Amino acid sequence: MLTNLFTPKAVAVVGASQSPDKVGHSILKNIIDLGFEGQVYPVNPKSTEILGKKCYPDISALPDGVDLVVISIPAKFVPQVIEECGKKHIGSAVVISAGFKEVGREGKDLERRLENAAIMSGVRVLGPNCVGFINTSNKLNASFAADCPEPGDIAVISQSGAMCTSIIDWSLKHHIGFSKLISIGNKADLDEEILIESLGEDKDTNVIVGYLEDIKNGPHFIRTAEKVTRNKPIILIKAGTTAAGASAASSHTGSIAGAQMAYECAFHSSGVMQAPSLEALFDYAQVFAYQPLPKSDRVAIVTNAGGLGIMATDAIENAGLQFAKPSEATVEKLKSFLSPAANVHNPFDILGDARAETYGKAVETALADDGIDSLVVLLSPQTMTEAGNAASEIVKAAKKFNKPVVASFVGARRVAEGIEVLQKNRIPHYATPERAVGAINVLVDYTKWRSAPRKVIKRFSVNSTKVDRVINLNKKRKFTNIGEQDSKSILSAYGFTVPVCHLSRSVDDAVSAASAIGYPVVMKIVSPDIVHKSDAGGVKVGLKGPSEVADAFELMMTRIKARCPDARLHGVLVQEMVMEGREIIIGMTRDPQFGPMLMFGLGGIYVEVLKDVSFQLAPITAEAALQMIVGTKTYNLLKGVRGEKSADMHLVAECIQRISQLSMDFPTIQELDINPLKVSSELSRAVAVDARVRIL
Repeated sequence: MLTNLFTPKAVAVVGASQSPDKVGHSILKNIIDLGFEGQVYPVNPKSTEILGKKCYPDISALPDGVDLVVISIPAKFVPQVIEECGKKHIGSAVVISAGFKEVGREGKDLERRLENAAIMSGVRVLGPNCVGFINTSNKLNASFAADCPEPGDIAVISQSGAMCTSIIDWSLKHHIGFSKLISIGNKADLDEEILIESLGEDKDTNVIVGYLEDIKNGPHFIRTAEKVTRNKPIILIKAGTTAAGASAASSHTGSIAGAQMAYECAFHSSGVMQAPSLEALFDYAQVFAYQPLPKSDRVAIVTNAGGLGIMATDAIENAGLQFAKPSEATVEKLKSFLSPAANVHNPFDILGDARAETYGKAVETALADDGIDSLVVLLSPQTMTEAGNAASEIVKAAKKFNKPVVASFVGARRVAEGIEVLQKNRIPHYATPERAVGAINVLVDYTKWRSAPRKVIKRFSVNSTKVDRVINLNKKRKFTNIGEQDSKSILSAYGFTVPVCHLSRSVDDAVSAASAIGYPVVMKIVSPDIVHKSDAGGVKVGLKGPSEVADAFELMMTRIKARCPDARLHGVLVQEMVMEGREIIIGMTRDPQFGPMLMFGLGGIYVEVLKDVSFQLAPITAEAALQMIVGTKTYNLLKGVRGEKSADMHLVAECIQRISQLSMDFPTIQELDINPLKVSSELSRAVAVDARVRIL
């Protein structure tokens, strides 16, 4: 816990000002106005008193016992103030001041000085270039935000200061309370990982949400987030992800993967829920803060409008949730007080003339059913509708059960009173049925994550010495694209089956190799300068005799020289033709932020067009590898169609795990493709027909 930062006994404001136009004045006023019970010390050499508080000329003049300093002075003076804080044994500082790395080269140098000052002095620094923070539990508003949120149990971390102030303004309208609201700015010291770890231990925080533009240390973030999400949900919106750089990748995996995919994989593997928008961010935050987790994924609907019920039903099906089947006792109970025209089967349509009391009875009856885990309550304003009273009855019924209830009162003026009642009583309200169902869906996903077993990474017996030798040899030759033969040697060392092949430098050598291997054979050009051999005319398949091999060799060498005159040609690879098996691709690209990112999908020449692929970060468990397969359309092909025998899914998953281990063992490997990996149901084997590896 960052005790000195969030729960100080005494706070000093460096740069406090008499002028209401100055940020230092706003910070001091916010601290005083919210009612912080500790000591508050303005620091300004030009004043003796500000806002009724005695003013001190500098840090050294402050009384002992100050835990936190909030700094709002010109950037060039900040490192010196941090050093003075260290001498005064002040543990934490919030640097509001701008003018650091966000302004260019000089600012970067200044921020480096600030970082060094923080390290040498032992002062933990929030910022610079931030709005500050608000801790509602101890009434400390150490920010220059115009408003202060209501107390609550949602903590917010934002890399954007402007986003913080917008969130506060929005929350006041919707009665959403926060435990802490933290603007992290440039993250010179305290970053999202440290703050998430601290909030994970914070008794006042039950839900952590955040707006991030980048993550400092990907692997460390994943480990921290995974630990925290076992106890508290983390919901993040990630801005600034693009596919820039994918065009520079040489492998199929690298060209399909992008920054957004890397973040999605990182969040998924650590249990973090990614919100697609700010709207979704707080849709999710509300339901986690206000409602219990469901036991399972069976959802029911209570509605007074058939159309709204259909919309919610579609949303439940599209989300992959179960449509709850009510018990006979529930059906009979509903029949006892509903009109004969009402629908007593899920969705429960209590009709447009339903009064408030009817809503309460219907909600209570549905929640009493052991076969219903979550409830979505919908309301459309009809002539007979009592939105405010209906909301009160819904609240009363929901309090009797430990099951999540969400609502969507669709409308504006006529439902405003009801929405107000719901929000004040911690029943999350959403403008549309789809958003209400979406909130239930994230509850279910998080429940599954918490109940999932801890990760167990299997280690295979491999020949890493051989791989090390192959990589070092290619480095000495200054090859970044390892040839196919060496790539297959690497895979063979890690337990993959590879076709029999031979490097041939002449026609006679190629014919001799083909005869030894046995027809038909495949011929491929070998060049460190040609990555995509098919595009250059460097692949011939199904060669059935010596004459075809000889002709193919001469034609290939002639065409390649014409098409790629600068390419270094080392000969051809004559290879056993693997006839049986369905083609898949397994690959890896090393994300600069999060490390090895694995790919599985449909193989062959159309992989980049069809993009039927899934991704996950290494290291990977057997269960996660199977989920990668199940999450694609290729899974249906591997299962077999029209009487075909199903492929061994566990064998394919093992191949993914072996690539995961290889990528973790050898950080110098940047990209890797096995395309195709031919998976044979009849022979129960997987053969790496073609492979490429790129190293640093």
